[in-house]
Amino acid sequence: MQITKRHVLRRLLIWIVILLPAQAANSQDDQNVRVMSFNIRFGTANDGENHWDKRKKNVITTILDAKPDLLGTQEVLPFQAAYLKENLKDYSYVGRSRENRESGEQCGILIRSNRFDILEQGHFWLSETPNVPGSKSWDSSLPRMASWVKLFDRRAKSVFYFVNTHFDHRGVIAREKSAQVIVDRAKRFERSVPVVITGDFNTDSTTKPYQLLSSNFVDTFQKLHPDAKETGTFGGFQGRTDGARIDFIFSSENITVVEAGIDRREFEGRNPSDHYPVTCVLRINSK
Repeated sequence: MQITKRHVLRRLLIWIVILLPAQAANSQDDQNVRVMSFNIRFGTANDGENHWDKRKKNVITTILDAKPDLLGTQEVLPFQAAYLKENLKDYSYVGRSRENRESGEQCGILIRSNRFDILEQGHFWLSETPNVPGSKSWDSSLPRMASWVKLFDRRAKSVFYFVNTHFDHRGVIAREKSAQVIVDRAKRFERSVPVVITGDFNTDSTTKPYQLLSSNFVDTFQKLHPDAKETGTFGGFQGRTDGARIDFIFSSENITVVEAGIDRREFEGRNPSDHYPVTCVLRINSK
């Protein structure tokens, strides 16, 4: 059969029709942001076979396998922060002690260095005096805080805020007031700039703190899995899945939620922490 110019043009058009959607999808995928929230359990806990020294490599493997662009951690002591920085060299670390001493726990944030520029960063406390380091209020058992960064995504050409926190595990009033502090602080950011919030909130979806947060932000997991069962995020090193979902990733309405999940991996029958990491993939609209 003689191949004419018409045949060549027709085949070329067919390949363009096939390839262009795939290229567009790949372009969108490249702009997606992978987010993880992970309570790694404080490293001085008397956890026996689940002690930090016996599971810290599994924590790193869990993070590397998930490939987050942004990671919000909780219960990080200074020597654990040092270990994360040493073994996650592709990330920048932002964090400080929640107390007026360097040995306190941190809500450390890890940011993929080759993708994001840190435009601003800071910390505030979940108290009546948020700008006072180490402050606590209401019935909070300990000082609680949030760390935040304002980022420029060099790949997607977008600007957004990333906030990471850890609510008190005992204070019922403190958790409700802490949710209000988070909402109030987020409202002080530029109105049009998207916000992502990660954390261990020590509360479930039936409570006032959750209702306050979810009325101002999108619960990324709930958005994609409204009817999911067995969604507990605190396994207690026992592999439990029937408990409450207390670890969340929230996002502002101007962010598209592409994926969301709970990472329940095990290493020879053991979990890397007493909390399961929660993950999501977000598409943050360019500013």
